[in-house]
Amino acid sequence: MKVVAFERNLQGTGASRRLRNAGKTTGIVYGGNAEPKLIELDHNALWHALKKEVFHSSILELEVAGKTEQVLLRDVQYHPFKQLVLHVDFQRVDANKPIHVKVPLHFVGADNAPAVKLNANIISHVVTELDISCLPGKLPEFLEVDLSKLAAGASVHAKDIALPAGVELTLHVAQENPVIALAVQPAGAASDEAAAAPAEGETPAA
Repeated sequence: MKVVAFERNLQGTGASRRLRNAGKTTGIVYGGNAEPKLIELDHNALWHALKKEVFHSSILELEVAGKTEQVLLRDVQYHPFKQLVLHVDFQRVDANKPIHVKVPLHFVGADNAPAVKLNANIISHVVTELDISCLPGKLPEFLEVDLSKLAAGASVHAKDIALPAGVELTLHVAQENPVIALAVQPAGAASDEAAAAPAEGETPAA
């Protein structure tokens, strides 16, 4: 995905305010063997790009002054209550060095899961993104989580996900294999079953 930006020479609150009034958003590009570079971007184009999942989880082609370099979006600062992007950070990537990034999870097959079809369970998505490590060229836009075999009351864990070649999970020690999704019985269904069951010592009605 390509992003067009322009070099920015002015800094400070006043300069940033004038840029915002002109429909621009400030940013910075850092990392690699080059010095940090101040940039500005068209706010409306950036706003719409930020709504796309791929913009947050893929290698971007950032063009500044006719030169293109590969970057990752690392941080976005939004206005507290206005629909306004205040600042963005991009990090340069080296094709030969692994990167650590969060990628979104796409859940598939839920409608065919035994938990849903046979037991009327509800599948809860506990985690919607995971940390991974890989070379930039191996970065997937998302990871697919297959729920088609999920049984009633069962769960899917991070290590159950099939990873593309060259991609590794980056898991925290506190959560060695976190739950990604689980099948749960609706609260109302449990109470209905309890009400329908005969009390101890009673004879069910014929």
